[in-house]
Amino acid sequence: MRGPWIPVNLSSEPFKKSRTILIASIFTAVVLVAGLVLQISVIKRERHAARNNRGVLLQLDRQLQSRNRDYNSLSAQLRQPVNVAVFDRSVFLNQLLQRKGISWTRLFADLEAVFPPAVRLVNVRPYLTADNEVQLDMVVGSATPEPVIELMRKLENSQVFGATALLSSQPPSQNEPIYRYRLSVSYAQKL
Repeated sequence: MRGPWIPVNLSSEPFKKSRTILIASIFTAVVLVAGLVLQISVIKRERHAARNNRGVLLQLDRQLQSRNRDYNSLSAQLRQPVNVAVFDRSVFLNQLLQRKGISWTRLFADLEAVFPPAVRLVNVRPYLTADNEVQLDMVVGSATPEPVIELMRKLENSQVFGATALLSSQPPSQNEPIYRYRLSVSYAQKL
């Protein structure tokens, strides 16, 4: 006969199923070590790239200093009294050549394409702005103001001409039986 079953624990600590926790801990440790190795390699690569960038930056800085020294010596040479007159003359000649580069034939052909038949061109003077853009100063005449308004609209809508400004106007007189308008218009002729 057997008596009642009595559980007997002969160990000081009860048995625990810690194998899954141990495997999960080892896996986590491996992932963390791999992440650390990856971060160390990225940091080394970034340090190497930063060192190369500093070298390139230092080389460019030396080149800039060399160019600045050359510029300063040439500028000092141009500011000498002997060279100022030659420099001013060359600037004047360059501006003159740019101004002469405007094609009058093309200018009149472009104006003919936008001028209404009732408007007469009295005077036209092209000049270069500080931005090297061609600007036209024109005086036009018409028996009534409406054709000039039409001309201004056509100039502004044209691909060759641009913004148009009315600078002044004169009513008809005994000597001039037409309205006169002074216009300023930008002109996109390539030099």
